[in-house]
Amino acid sequence: MHSFSIDTPRGPAGIRITDPAGPSLCQLVLGHGAGGDVDAPDLTAVHDAAVAAGARVVLVTQPYRVAGRRAPAPAGHLDEAWTTVVTELGGELPLILGGRSSGARVACRTAEQLGAAGVLALAFPLHPPGKPERSRAGELPVRIPTLVVNGDRDPFGVPEPGGVVQVAVRPGAVHDLRRDLPGTAEIVIAWLRAHRWAR
Repeated sequence: MHSFSIDTPRGPAGIRITDPAGPSLCQLVLGHGAGGDVDAPDLTAVHDAAVAAGARVVLVTQPYRVAGRRAPAPAGHLDEAWTTVVTELGGELPLILGGRSSGARVACRTAEQLGAAGVLALAFPLHPPGKPERSRAGELPVRIPTLVVNGDRDPFGVPEPGGVVQVAVRPGAVHDLRRDLPGTAEIVIAWLRAHRWAR
């Protein structure tokens, strides 16, 4: 694993890259939730399982978190910093963009522009708690294979599957997806394998 920072128009973003033991089959770039960081339990479980299955995993800490702020930056700022990071990372491997909650939304909104092969959305916040009329379903990709993993007790709601979007619902899990982390990681790896992005 190696860590460094990439300068973005919104300040430096933190980068942690872990390469698998053998050849990498994809580059999986993951972002964190609004008030959290890249060490969230679900991101850690997916990171470890994906590296073991042949993915190069990149964890991205948004500039506002690097600067020590907890309140998230506006969506446009998040997308701009993320786009700068992913573009700078480059590489020839199939690009899978992902993250949890706010990070999942950023990945979904930027996937097409960045040429992603797939999108992994952990705890996609379909709507603010108690406000199902404010749906964010329109942010989900319509042309890029996407896996959404949400808990059935998530107060932010659960998106409907359809088209390129697969939805895995985790029984008993809330927004943090802490319940049965190995099971969540297995679902992600099975999806990566189905697309030949993992072994």
